[in-house]
Amino acid sequence: MVKHQPLQVYERQLCLSCITGIYGCRWKRYQRSHDNTTKWELLWSLILLFTFSLLLIWSYFWWEADNDYNEFNWFLYNNSGEWTDGTVPILATTAAGFTYIAFLMILALCHVALGQQLNLHWLHKIGVTASLLTTIVGIISVNQTWTQEWDIIPISLQATGPFLHIGALAAATALSWIVAGQVARAEKTIFQVVVVLLYLSVLLGLYVLPLYITSPCIMDPRTLKSRPEVFGHQGAPMLAPENTLWSFQRALQMNVTGLEADVAISVDGVPFLMHDLTLRRTTNVDEVFPDRKTTAASWFNWTDLQQLNAGEWFLKNDPFWTASSMSQKERNLTLKQRVCSLEQLLKMASDHNITVVVRLRRPPRDHPFNSTWINETLQVVQNSGLLQSLVMWTKDDEREQVKQWAPGFIQTSLVKHSPEHLHSSGIRGLLLRYNQVDADEITNFSKNNISLTLYTVNEPWLFSMLWCSGVSAVSSEAPHILRKVPSPIWLMSPRTYQLIWVSADLISFAVVIGIFVLQKYRMSGIRSYNPEQIMLSAAVRTSSRDINVMKEKLIFSEVRNGGSAEELYEEQCFDSYTNQSISQ
Repeated sequence: MVKHQPLQVYERQLCLSCITGIYGCRWKRYQRSHDNTTKWELLWSLILLFTFSLLLIWSYFWWEADNDYNEFNWFLYNNSGEWTDGTVPILATTAAGFTYIAFLMILALCHVALGQQLNLHWLHKIGVTASLLTTIVGIISVNQTWTQEWDIIPISLQATGPFLHIGALAAATALSWIVAGQVARAEKTIFQVVVVLLYLSVLLGLYVLPLYITSPCIMDPRTLKSRPEVFGHQGAPMLAPENTLWSFQRALQMNVTGLEADVAISVDGVPFLMHDLTLRRTTNVDEVFPDRKTTAASWFNWTDLQQLNAGEWFLKNDPFWTASSMSQKERNLTLKQRVCSLEQLLKMASDHNITVVVRLRRPPRDHPFNSTWINETLQVVQNSGLLQSLVMWTKDDEREQVKQWAPGFIQTSLVKHSPEHLHSSGIRGLLLRYNQVDADEITNFSKNNISLTLYTVNEPWLFSMLWCSGVSAVSSEAPHILRKVPSPIWLMSPRTYQLIWVSADLISFAVVIGIFVLQKYRMSGIRSYNPEQIMLSAAVRTSSRDINVMKEKLIFSEVRNGGSAEELYEEQCFDSYTNQSISQ
C-alpha cells in the first residue's frame, strides 16, 4: 500500500509580509525567522532608537521655535547678505526625516510584537545613518549660531509639559502589550525579570514625573493678573514693512498700547527708523545708490534717504508669507512707503496718546553727530509734543543727563539687574528678551514695582505663559495674532491638575496589569507562536472542489492496491484532523 502525505495549505500573512518586507526586504516566508536577533542587528536597533529620540527633540525644537523664525532668518541674512526663509528647507527635511525614522520604529516594534527576528535592510541603514548625521550637524550649527534659542525648550515645556506627560504615559501604557508578550514568551527567568524591572522603572518614572513639572499656568485662576500690554515691535511687521508709517498704523489698528522702534541718526542729524546697519534689506538702495549699497545707513543724509523706497522689498521677499493676503489698496500703500523719521513716529504716538519705546543706535566713531546724537534725539522728542511719561528711554549713555533734561521719561534698562540696583539707578523698567527671566524673577520684579517688558512674543502659547507669570507688557511682531488671545490658552488650579495626574496614573496602572494578565492567559500553553504556522487541510475547511481533486489523486492508489478510494479519503481526512490538532 502506498502512503500518502496529507495535502497542506499555508495560511496567508499579508500584513506580516509587508512588515518584514518593508523593514528588511524579507517578503517570502522562508526568508523570515523566529530566532533571536543577532548582536549586530541589536546594535542597529539601538542606533535607530537613538536617531528617533534625537529627531524627536530636534523636531520639537523647531516646532516651538516658530516664535523666532524671523530672528533666525535675520541671522542668516547677516551671514549671507541675501534674504531667504531658511526655515522652509529645515522644516521640510526635519519632517521627512522624522516621518521616515518613526515609520521604521513602528515596523521594529511590530517585529518584536510578532516575535520576528530584526534584520534592518542595508538601504534603511544608510537612511538611518544619513538622518542621524544630518541631525547632529544641525544641532551643532544651531549651537554655534543661535545658542540662545535652546532656551525655548524648557520654556515651552512649561506650556506643553502637562500634556506631553499624558501622551508619554499613554504611549508607555500601550507598549505594555509588547512587553507583556515578550515576558510571556520568554523561557529564561532572568530575561523576564530584567525586562519587567526595566519597564516598571520607566513606568514609575512617568507616574512621578508631575512632581517635577512646573508651569505658571497651574495656579489659582482668581490670582491671574490683568492682560499684558502689547507693544508693536517695529509696528506690525507681519502686515506691513517694518519701521514704516504704514506698519505703525497697522499696529494701531490692532489696538496696541505702545510702539517700539530702532532709531539711527543721519549724517545731517535727522533721527530716523532703521533696524539694520545698512539699507540693503529694507530699501531699494541697490537700485538708487548701487555704489553705496553696503554703506552704513547713518552715512546717508535725510534727502538721500527720502529717495529710497521702503516697501517694495516686503512684497518681493514676503518675509512672513502674508503679502499674498493683502488687498490691492494695501499693496499700493506698501509700495508708497519711505524711510520713516523719529519725528513722524512721535507725532503719530502723540495723536493717539500711546507709549513709544526708543531704542537708539550710536553712529560710527567719525560720524558728525557721534558726540551729540543723544542731544539731537532728545530735541526731537521734546519738540514732538508727546508726553514724557509715554517715552521709554532705553539707552545707558548719558542717562543722568537725560534724567535732568527729561525727568518724566520712563528710564528703562536693556540689561538685567537686581531690583535694588535698578531703584538706586533711578530705573523703573526693564526691556529684555523673553528667555532672560524666569517666573520667579518676574514675580520679584513685579513686587518691587519694576515694569517688565519682554520681546519678541509672537505665539499665543508664549503670550499665555508670560501672562500667567505676571509680565506687565510684551513687544510683538504679531499684534494681530495676540489680539485674538483674550485669556490664557489654558489655566488650571493645582488641585485640578493633581486630580488629572492621579487619575491618569491609576488608569494606566490598571490597564497595564490587565494587559499583563491577558497576555499571560493568551500565551499559556503556547510558549512560542509562529504566525505563519502550516495549517493542515481539514474536510470541514476544504471546499467541495478541493475534495474532488483529492479524490482524483487517490484513484492511483485504488488501482495499485485494490483499496477503495473512499476508504483512503476517510483515512486522509482523519490524518488531517489529527495533525491539525497537534499543530494547534
